[in-house]
Amino acid sequence: MPFRWTKPSLRGAIGLALLAQVSVNSGSGFAVRAFEVAGPAAMVLLRNGLGAIILLAVIRPRLRGVPRRAWAAVGCYGLALVVMNSFFYEAIGRLPVGPAVTVEMTGPLVLSVILSRRLRGWLWAAMAAGGVALISGFDVAQMNLAGTGLALCAGAAWACYILCARWVGKAFSSADGLALGMAVSALLAVPRGVVDLAVRPWTPAILGWGVLVALLATAIPYGMEMLALRGMPAAVFSVMTSVAPATAALAGWVIAGQSLTGWVLGGMALVAAASAGAALTERGDRRRARAQAAAAVVAEVADAGQDGDVG
Repeated sequence: MPFRWTKPSLRGAIGLALLAQVSVNSGSGFAVRAFEVAGPAAMVLLRNGLGAIILLAVIRPRLRGVPRRAWAAVGCYGLALVVMNSFFYEAIGRLPVGPAVTVEMTGPLVLSVILSRRLRGWLWAAMAAGGVALISGFDVAQMNLAGTGLALCAGAAWACYILCARWVGKAFSSADGLALGMAVSALLAVPRGVVDLAVRPWTPAILGWGVLVALLATAIPYGMEMLALRGMPAAVFSVMTSVAPATAALAGWVIAGQSLTGWVLGGMALVAAASAGAALTERGDRRRARAQAAAAVVAEVADAGQDGDVG
């Protein structure tokens, strides 16, 4: 009997979204532990490669009849994904997981501000910049500018990833684009990943860590997020992502034994608040735009009726 997706309730969808955040950030915590036997590039290869195998086996995408524009979208999606993961794993090799995730969130935040073209959006961006400054400058023992810079690069790649994901979503009517894009990202991760694996002694633990990270950071959260989006509006889901700093900090503390200072926690709270505020502002702008469009239609119909009465 084939597996079928069911639509969860709103509470169930919120729970799934939270569990997805816990899962993906737990994967990052375990990736930090894995850096003891394999480098960041090797973990990106294992995560993307094993994740691609899982998605290809579950989704079974069709290769025939895919137009060239769709393949271009898949290529850009895979490139953005491997660049994002590479920068992020290099960042968590230097920063605690919580601050790295928080700094990375500035990428999608700035993208939403640019697309909104409103002054309030830049105020949220300024708040996030203040949070990043707190994260980078008040914990000299754990922070470094290189790690913060890499996390910012990961955030920029994340913004590109969002745009490419939209392109893939328009090019494919099913999840085929997701599986194919993951496969492309795995192929692009091969050169650096192989070199990283070659300079370290191979142990079965490397494969074990790779499977664990691929499941927690890719296969499980992607499935949970896809199911959650069936039971909640996209705007609500965007607000839910603002809890990522908290779940990332918790994962780093429990799994990797990473502790944070009050200044860093304060900076993370600022970025999380800015992310939630930007999502709520965008949601309000969309509602107002729909209301104005509806009012314009009503006014046009009323004017047409009056013209008919006069005639």
